[in-house]
Amino acid sequence: MTLGDLLRRADELATSRMSESAIQSPNASQLVTAVTHDSRNVQPGTLFVGLQGEHADGAAYARDAERCGAVAVVSDSPQNTEVSLPWITVSDAREALAALSASFYDLPSHELMVLGITGTNGKTTTTHLLSEIFKQAGMPCGRLGTVSHQIGNETREAALTTPEAPEIQGLLRELVDGGSMVCAMEVSSHGLALRRVDFTRFTAAVFTNLSRDHLDFHGDMNSYFLAKRRLFDELPSDARTIVNLDDPRGSLLASAASRPVTYAIDQPADVVSDAIDASFDGLVFNVRTSRGSLRLRSSLLGRINVYNILAAVATAIALDLPFDAIEQGVESLKSVPGRMQVVSHGDDDLTVIVDFAHTDDALKQALEGTRALTSDRVIVVFGCGGDRDRTKRPLMGAVAARLGDVVIVTSDNPRSEDPLAIMEDITLGMDSATQRSNAEDKEGMADFFRTPYLTISDRKLAIERAIREAHAGDVVVIAGKGHETYQEIGSERRSFDDLEIAQDALRRRRTNALVS
Repeated sequence: MTLGDLLRRADELATSRMSESAIQSPNASQLVTAVTHDSRNVQPGTLFVGLQGEHADGAAYARDAERCGAVAVVSDSPQNTEVSLPWITVSDAREALAALSASFYDLPSHELMVLGITGTNGKTTTTHLLSEIFKQAGMPCGRLGTVSHQIGNETREAALTTPEAPEIQGLLRELVDGGSMVCAMEVSSHGLALRRVDFTRFTAAVFTNLSRDHLDFHGDMNSYFLAKRRLFDELPSDARTIVNLDDPRGSLLASAASRPVTYAIDQPADVVSDAIDASFDGLVFNVRTSRGSLRLRSSLLGRINVYNILAAVATAIALDLPFDAIEQGVESLKSVPGRMQVVSHGDDDLTVIVDFAHTDDALKQALEGTRALTSDRVIVVFGCGGDRDRTKRPLMGAVAARLGDVVIVTSDNPRSEDPLAIMEDITLGMDSATQRSNAEDKEGMADFFRTPYLTISDRKLAIERAIREAHAGDVVVIAGKGHETYQEIGSERRSFDDLEIAQDALRRRRTNALVS
């Protein structure tokens, strides 16, 4: 596609108009081979879009882009006079990047069903469930998300929950060209606020829930919700809206939707669960819908996964998928990396679960779900990330103190912060939770309310300590990092995998038991 043609097509989509002089410039006949916002990815023929970042203006790298062969620069910053390339000034470079990307890849979201899943928790598991359900229905389904991207038979590592617009549109085009009929996509609040999915046509949008997270970016809960709401506000008129009515904000989205399908456990809804049987073997429960009832079996654990399954079922019902595909798809998904993932097995005398819970509500859901499955102790190992919302740290500490029998506070991804300072923020919440419980003590049971905890900054040692000293029958929940295979310490990203550390500690526990 020539630069002129690309600019014309993007101009039809966006309010950030490309100037007519740029469209008709001498460079307009040059072929565009790629669109990017990253000057390090520029090759001959690339259209470079300079974005305003948190710490720098991407337009400052226009000279680097020119040296690498860029054909033009698009920016909402004034022209850099040191650059001889055509400089196309727009009112919103992020909108322009999304429009240019969608145009360059020839609007791939118009050629397959794109399902957008947003919410604080549950996005990853819901996309995995939908992928399995559509596969059982004979409709090849790609998946874009936090853990990985599934493109045909290839699984690729994901750097962001919702990538930047050029990558999203490129992946969608790959799915279309590879024969996929559906794409289940996690849509983050960052992705929505930063316009990464603008000009993506969604067939359906799912709202799972909203709880405290990312306030370092959004500022407050209302702004966070409004970012999520953009997905629904931009839906085509014929798209389906699927919302969780047990979340207070679900009813707001449902009331504004033209074609809502609702789901819930506690509230009346279009899709509701019934007779839930939960164990460490998984879930068995009924689902009542407007089309009839289903009997579902799943290897997934806990009440939070009932919600995730209901979200996937409601989406499948809204899109008229057959019941047998829904039942088989739910049953075929055995686990999701780092989401209430059991890493112990039958030879172990305890249960170890790795979960991505990194907010107070997610930790609450994980621990309540675990508590419901056992009468033995629940040992919690967790930390909080650095350079992120500090206000959630004491809240997570309070949840752990209330729902855990023993807690080990450790490091997560401290980034530029002191791990010990982060841990201190967490334990302030644990201490205050204990004080509140003691103040409410009516029967002289203060010791009962005092949850013992340790602080071990080395995450590996913390996990090993929990597994080594657990009693037979205990459950160890390792929370915060889930599927991640690294730790961010200072400016370094070091290899670290909770699952591998836990499995190694379990092997040594089994060996010691045999020796003794």
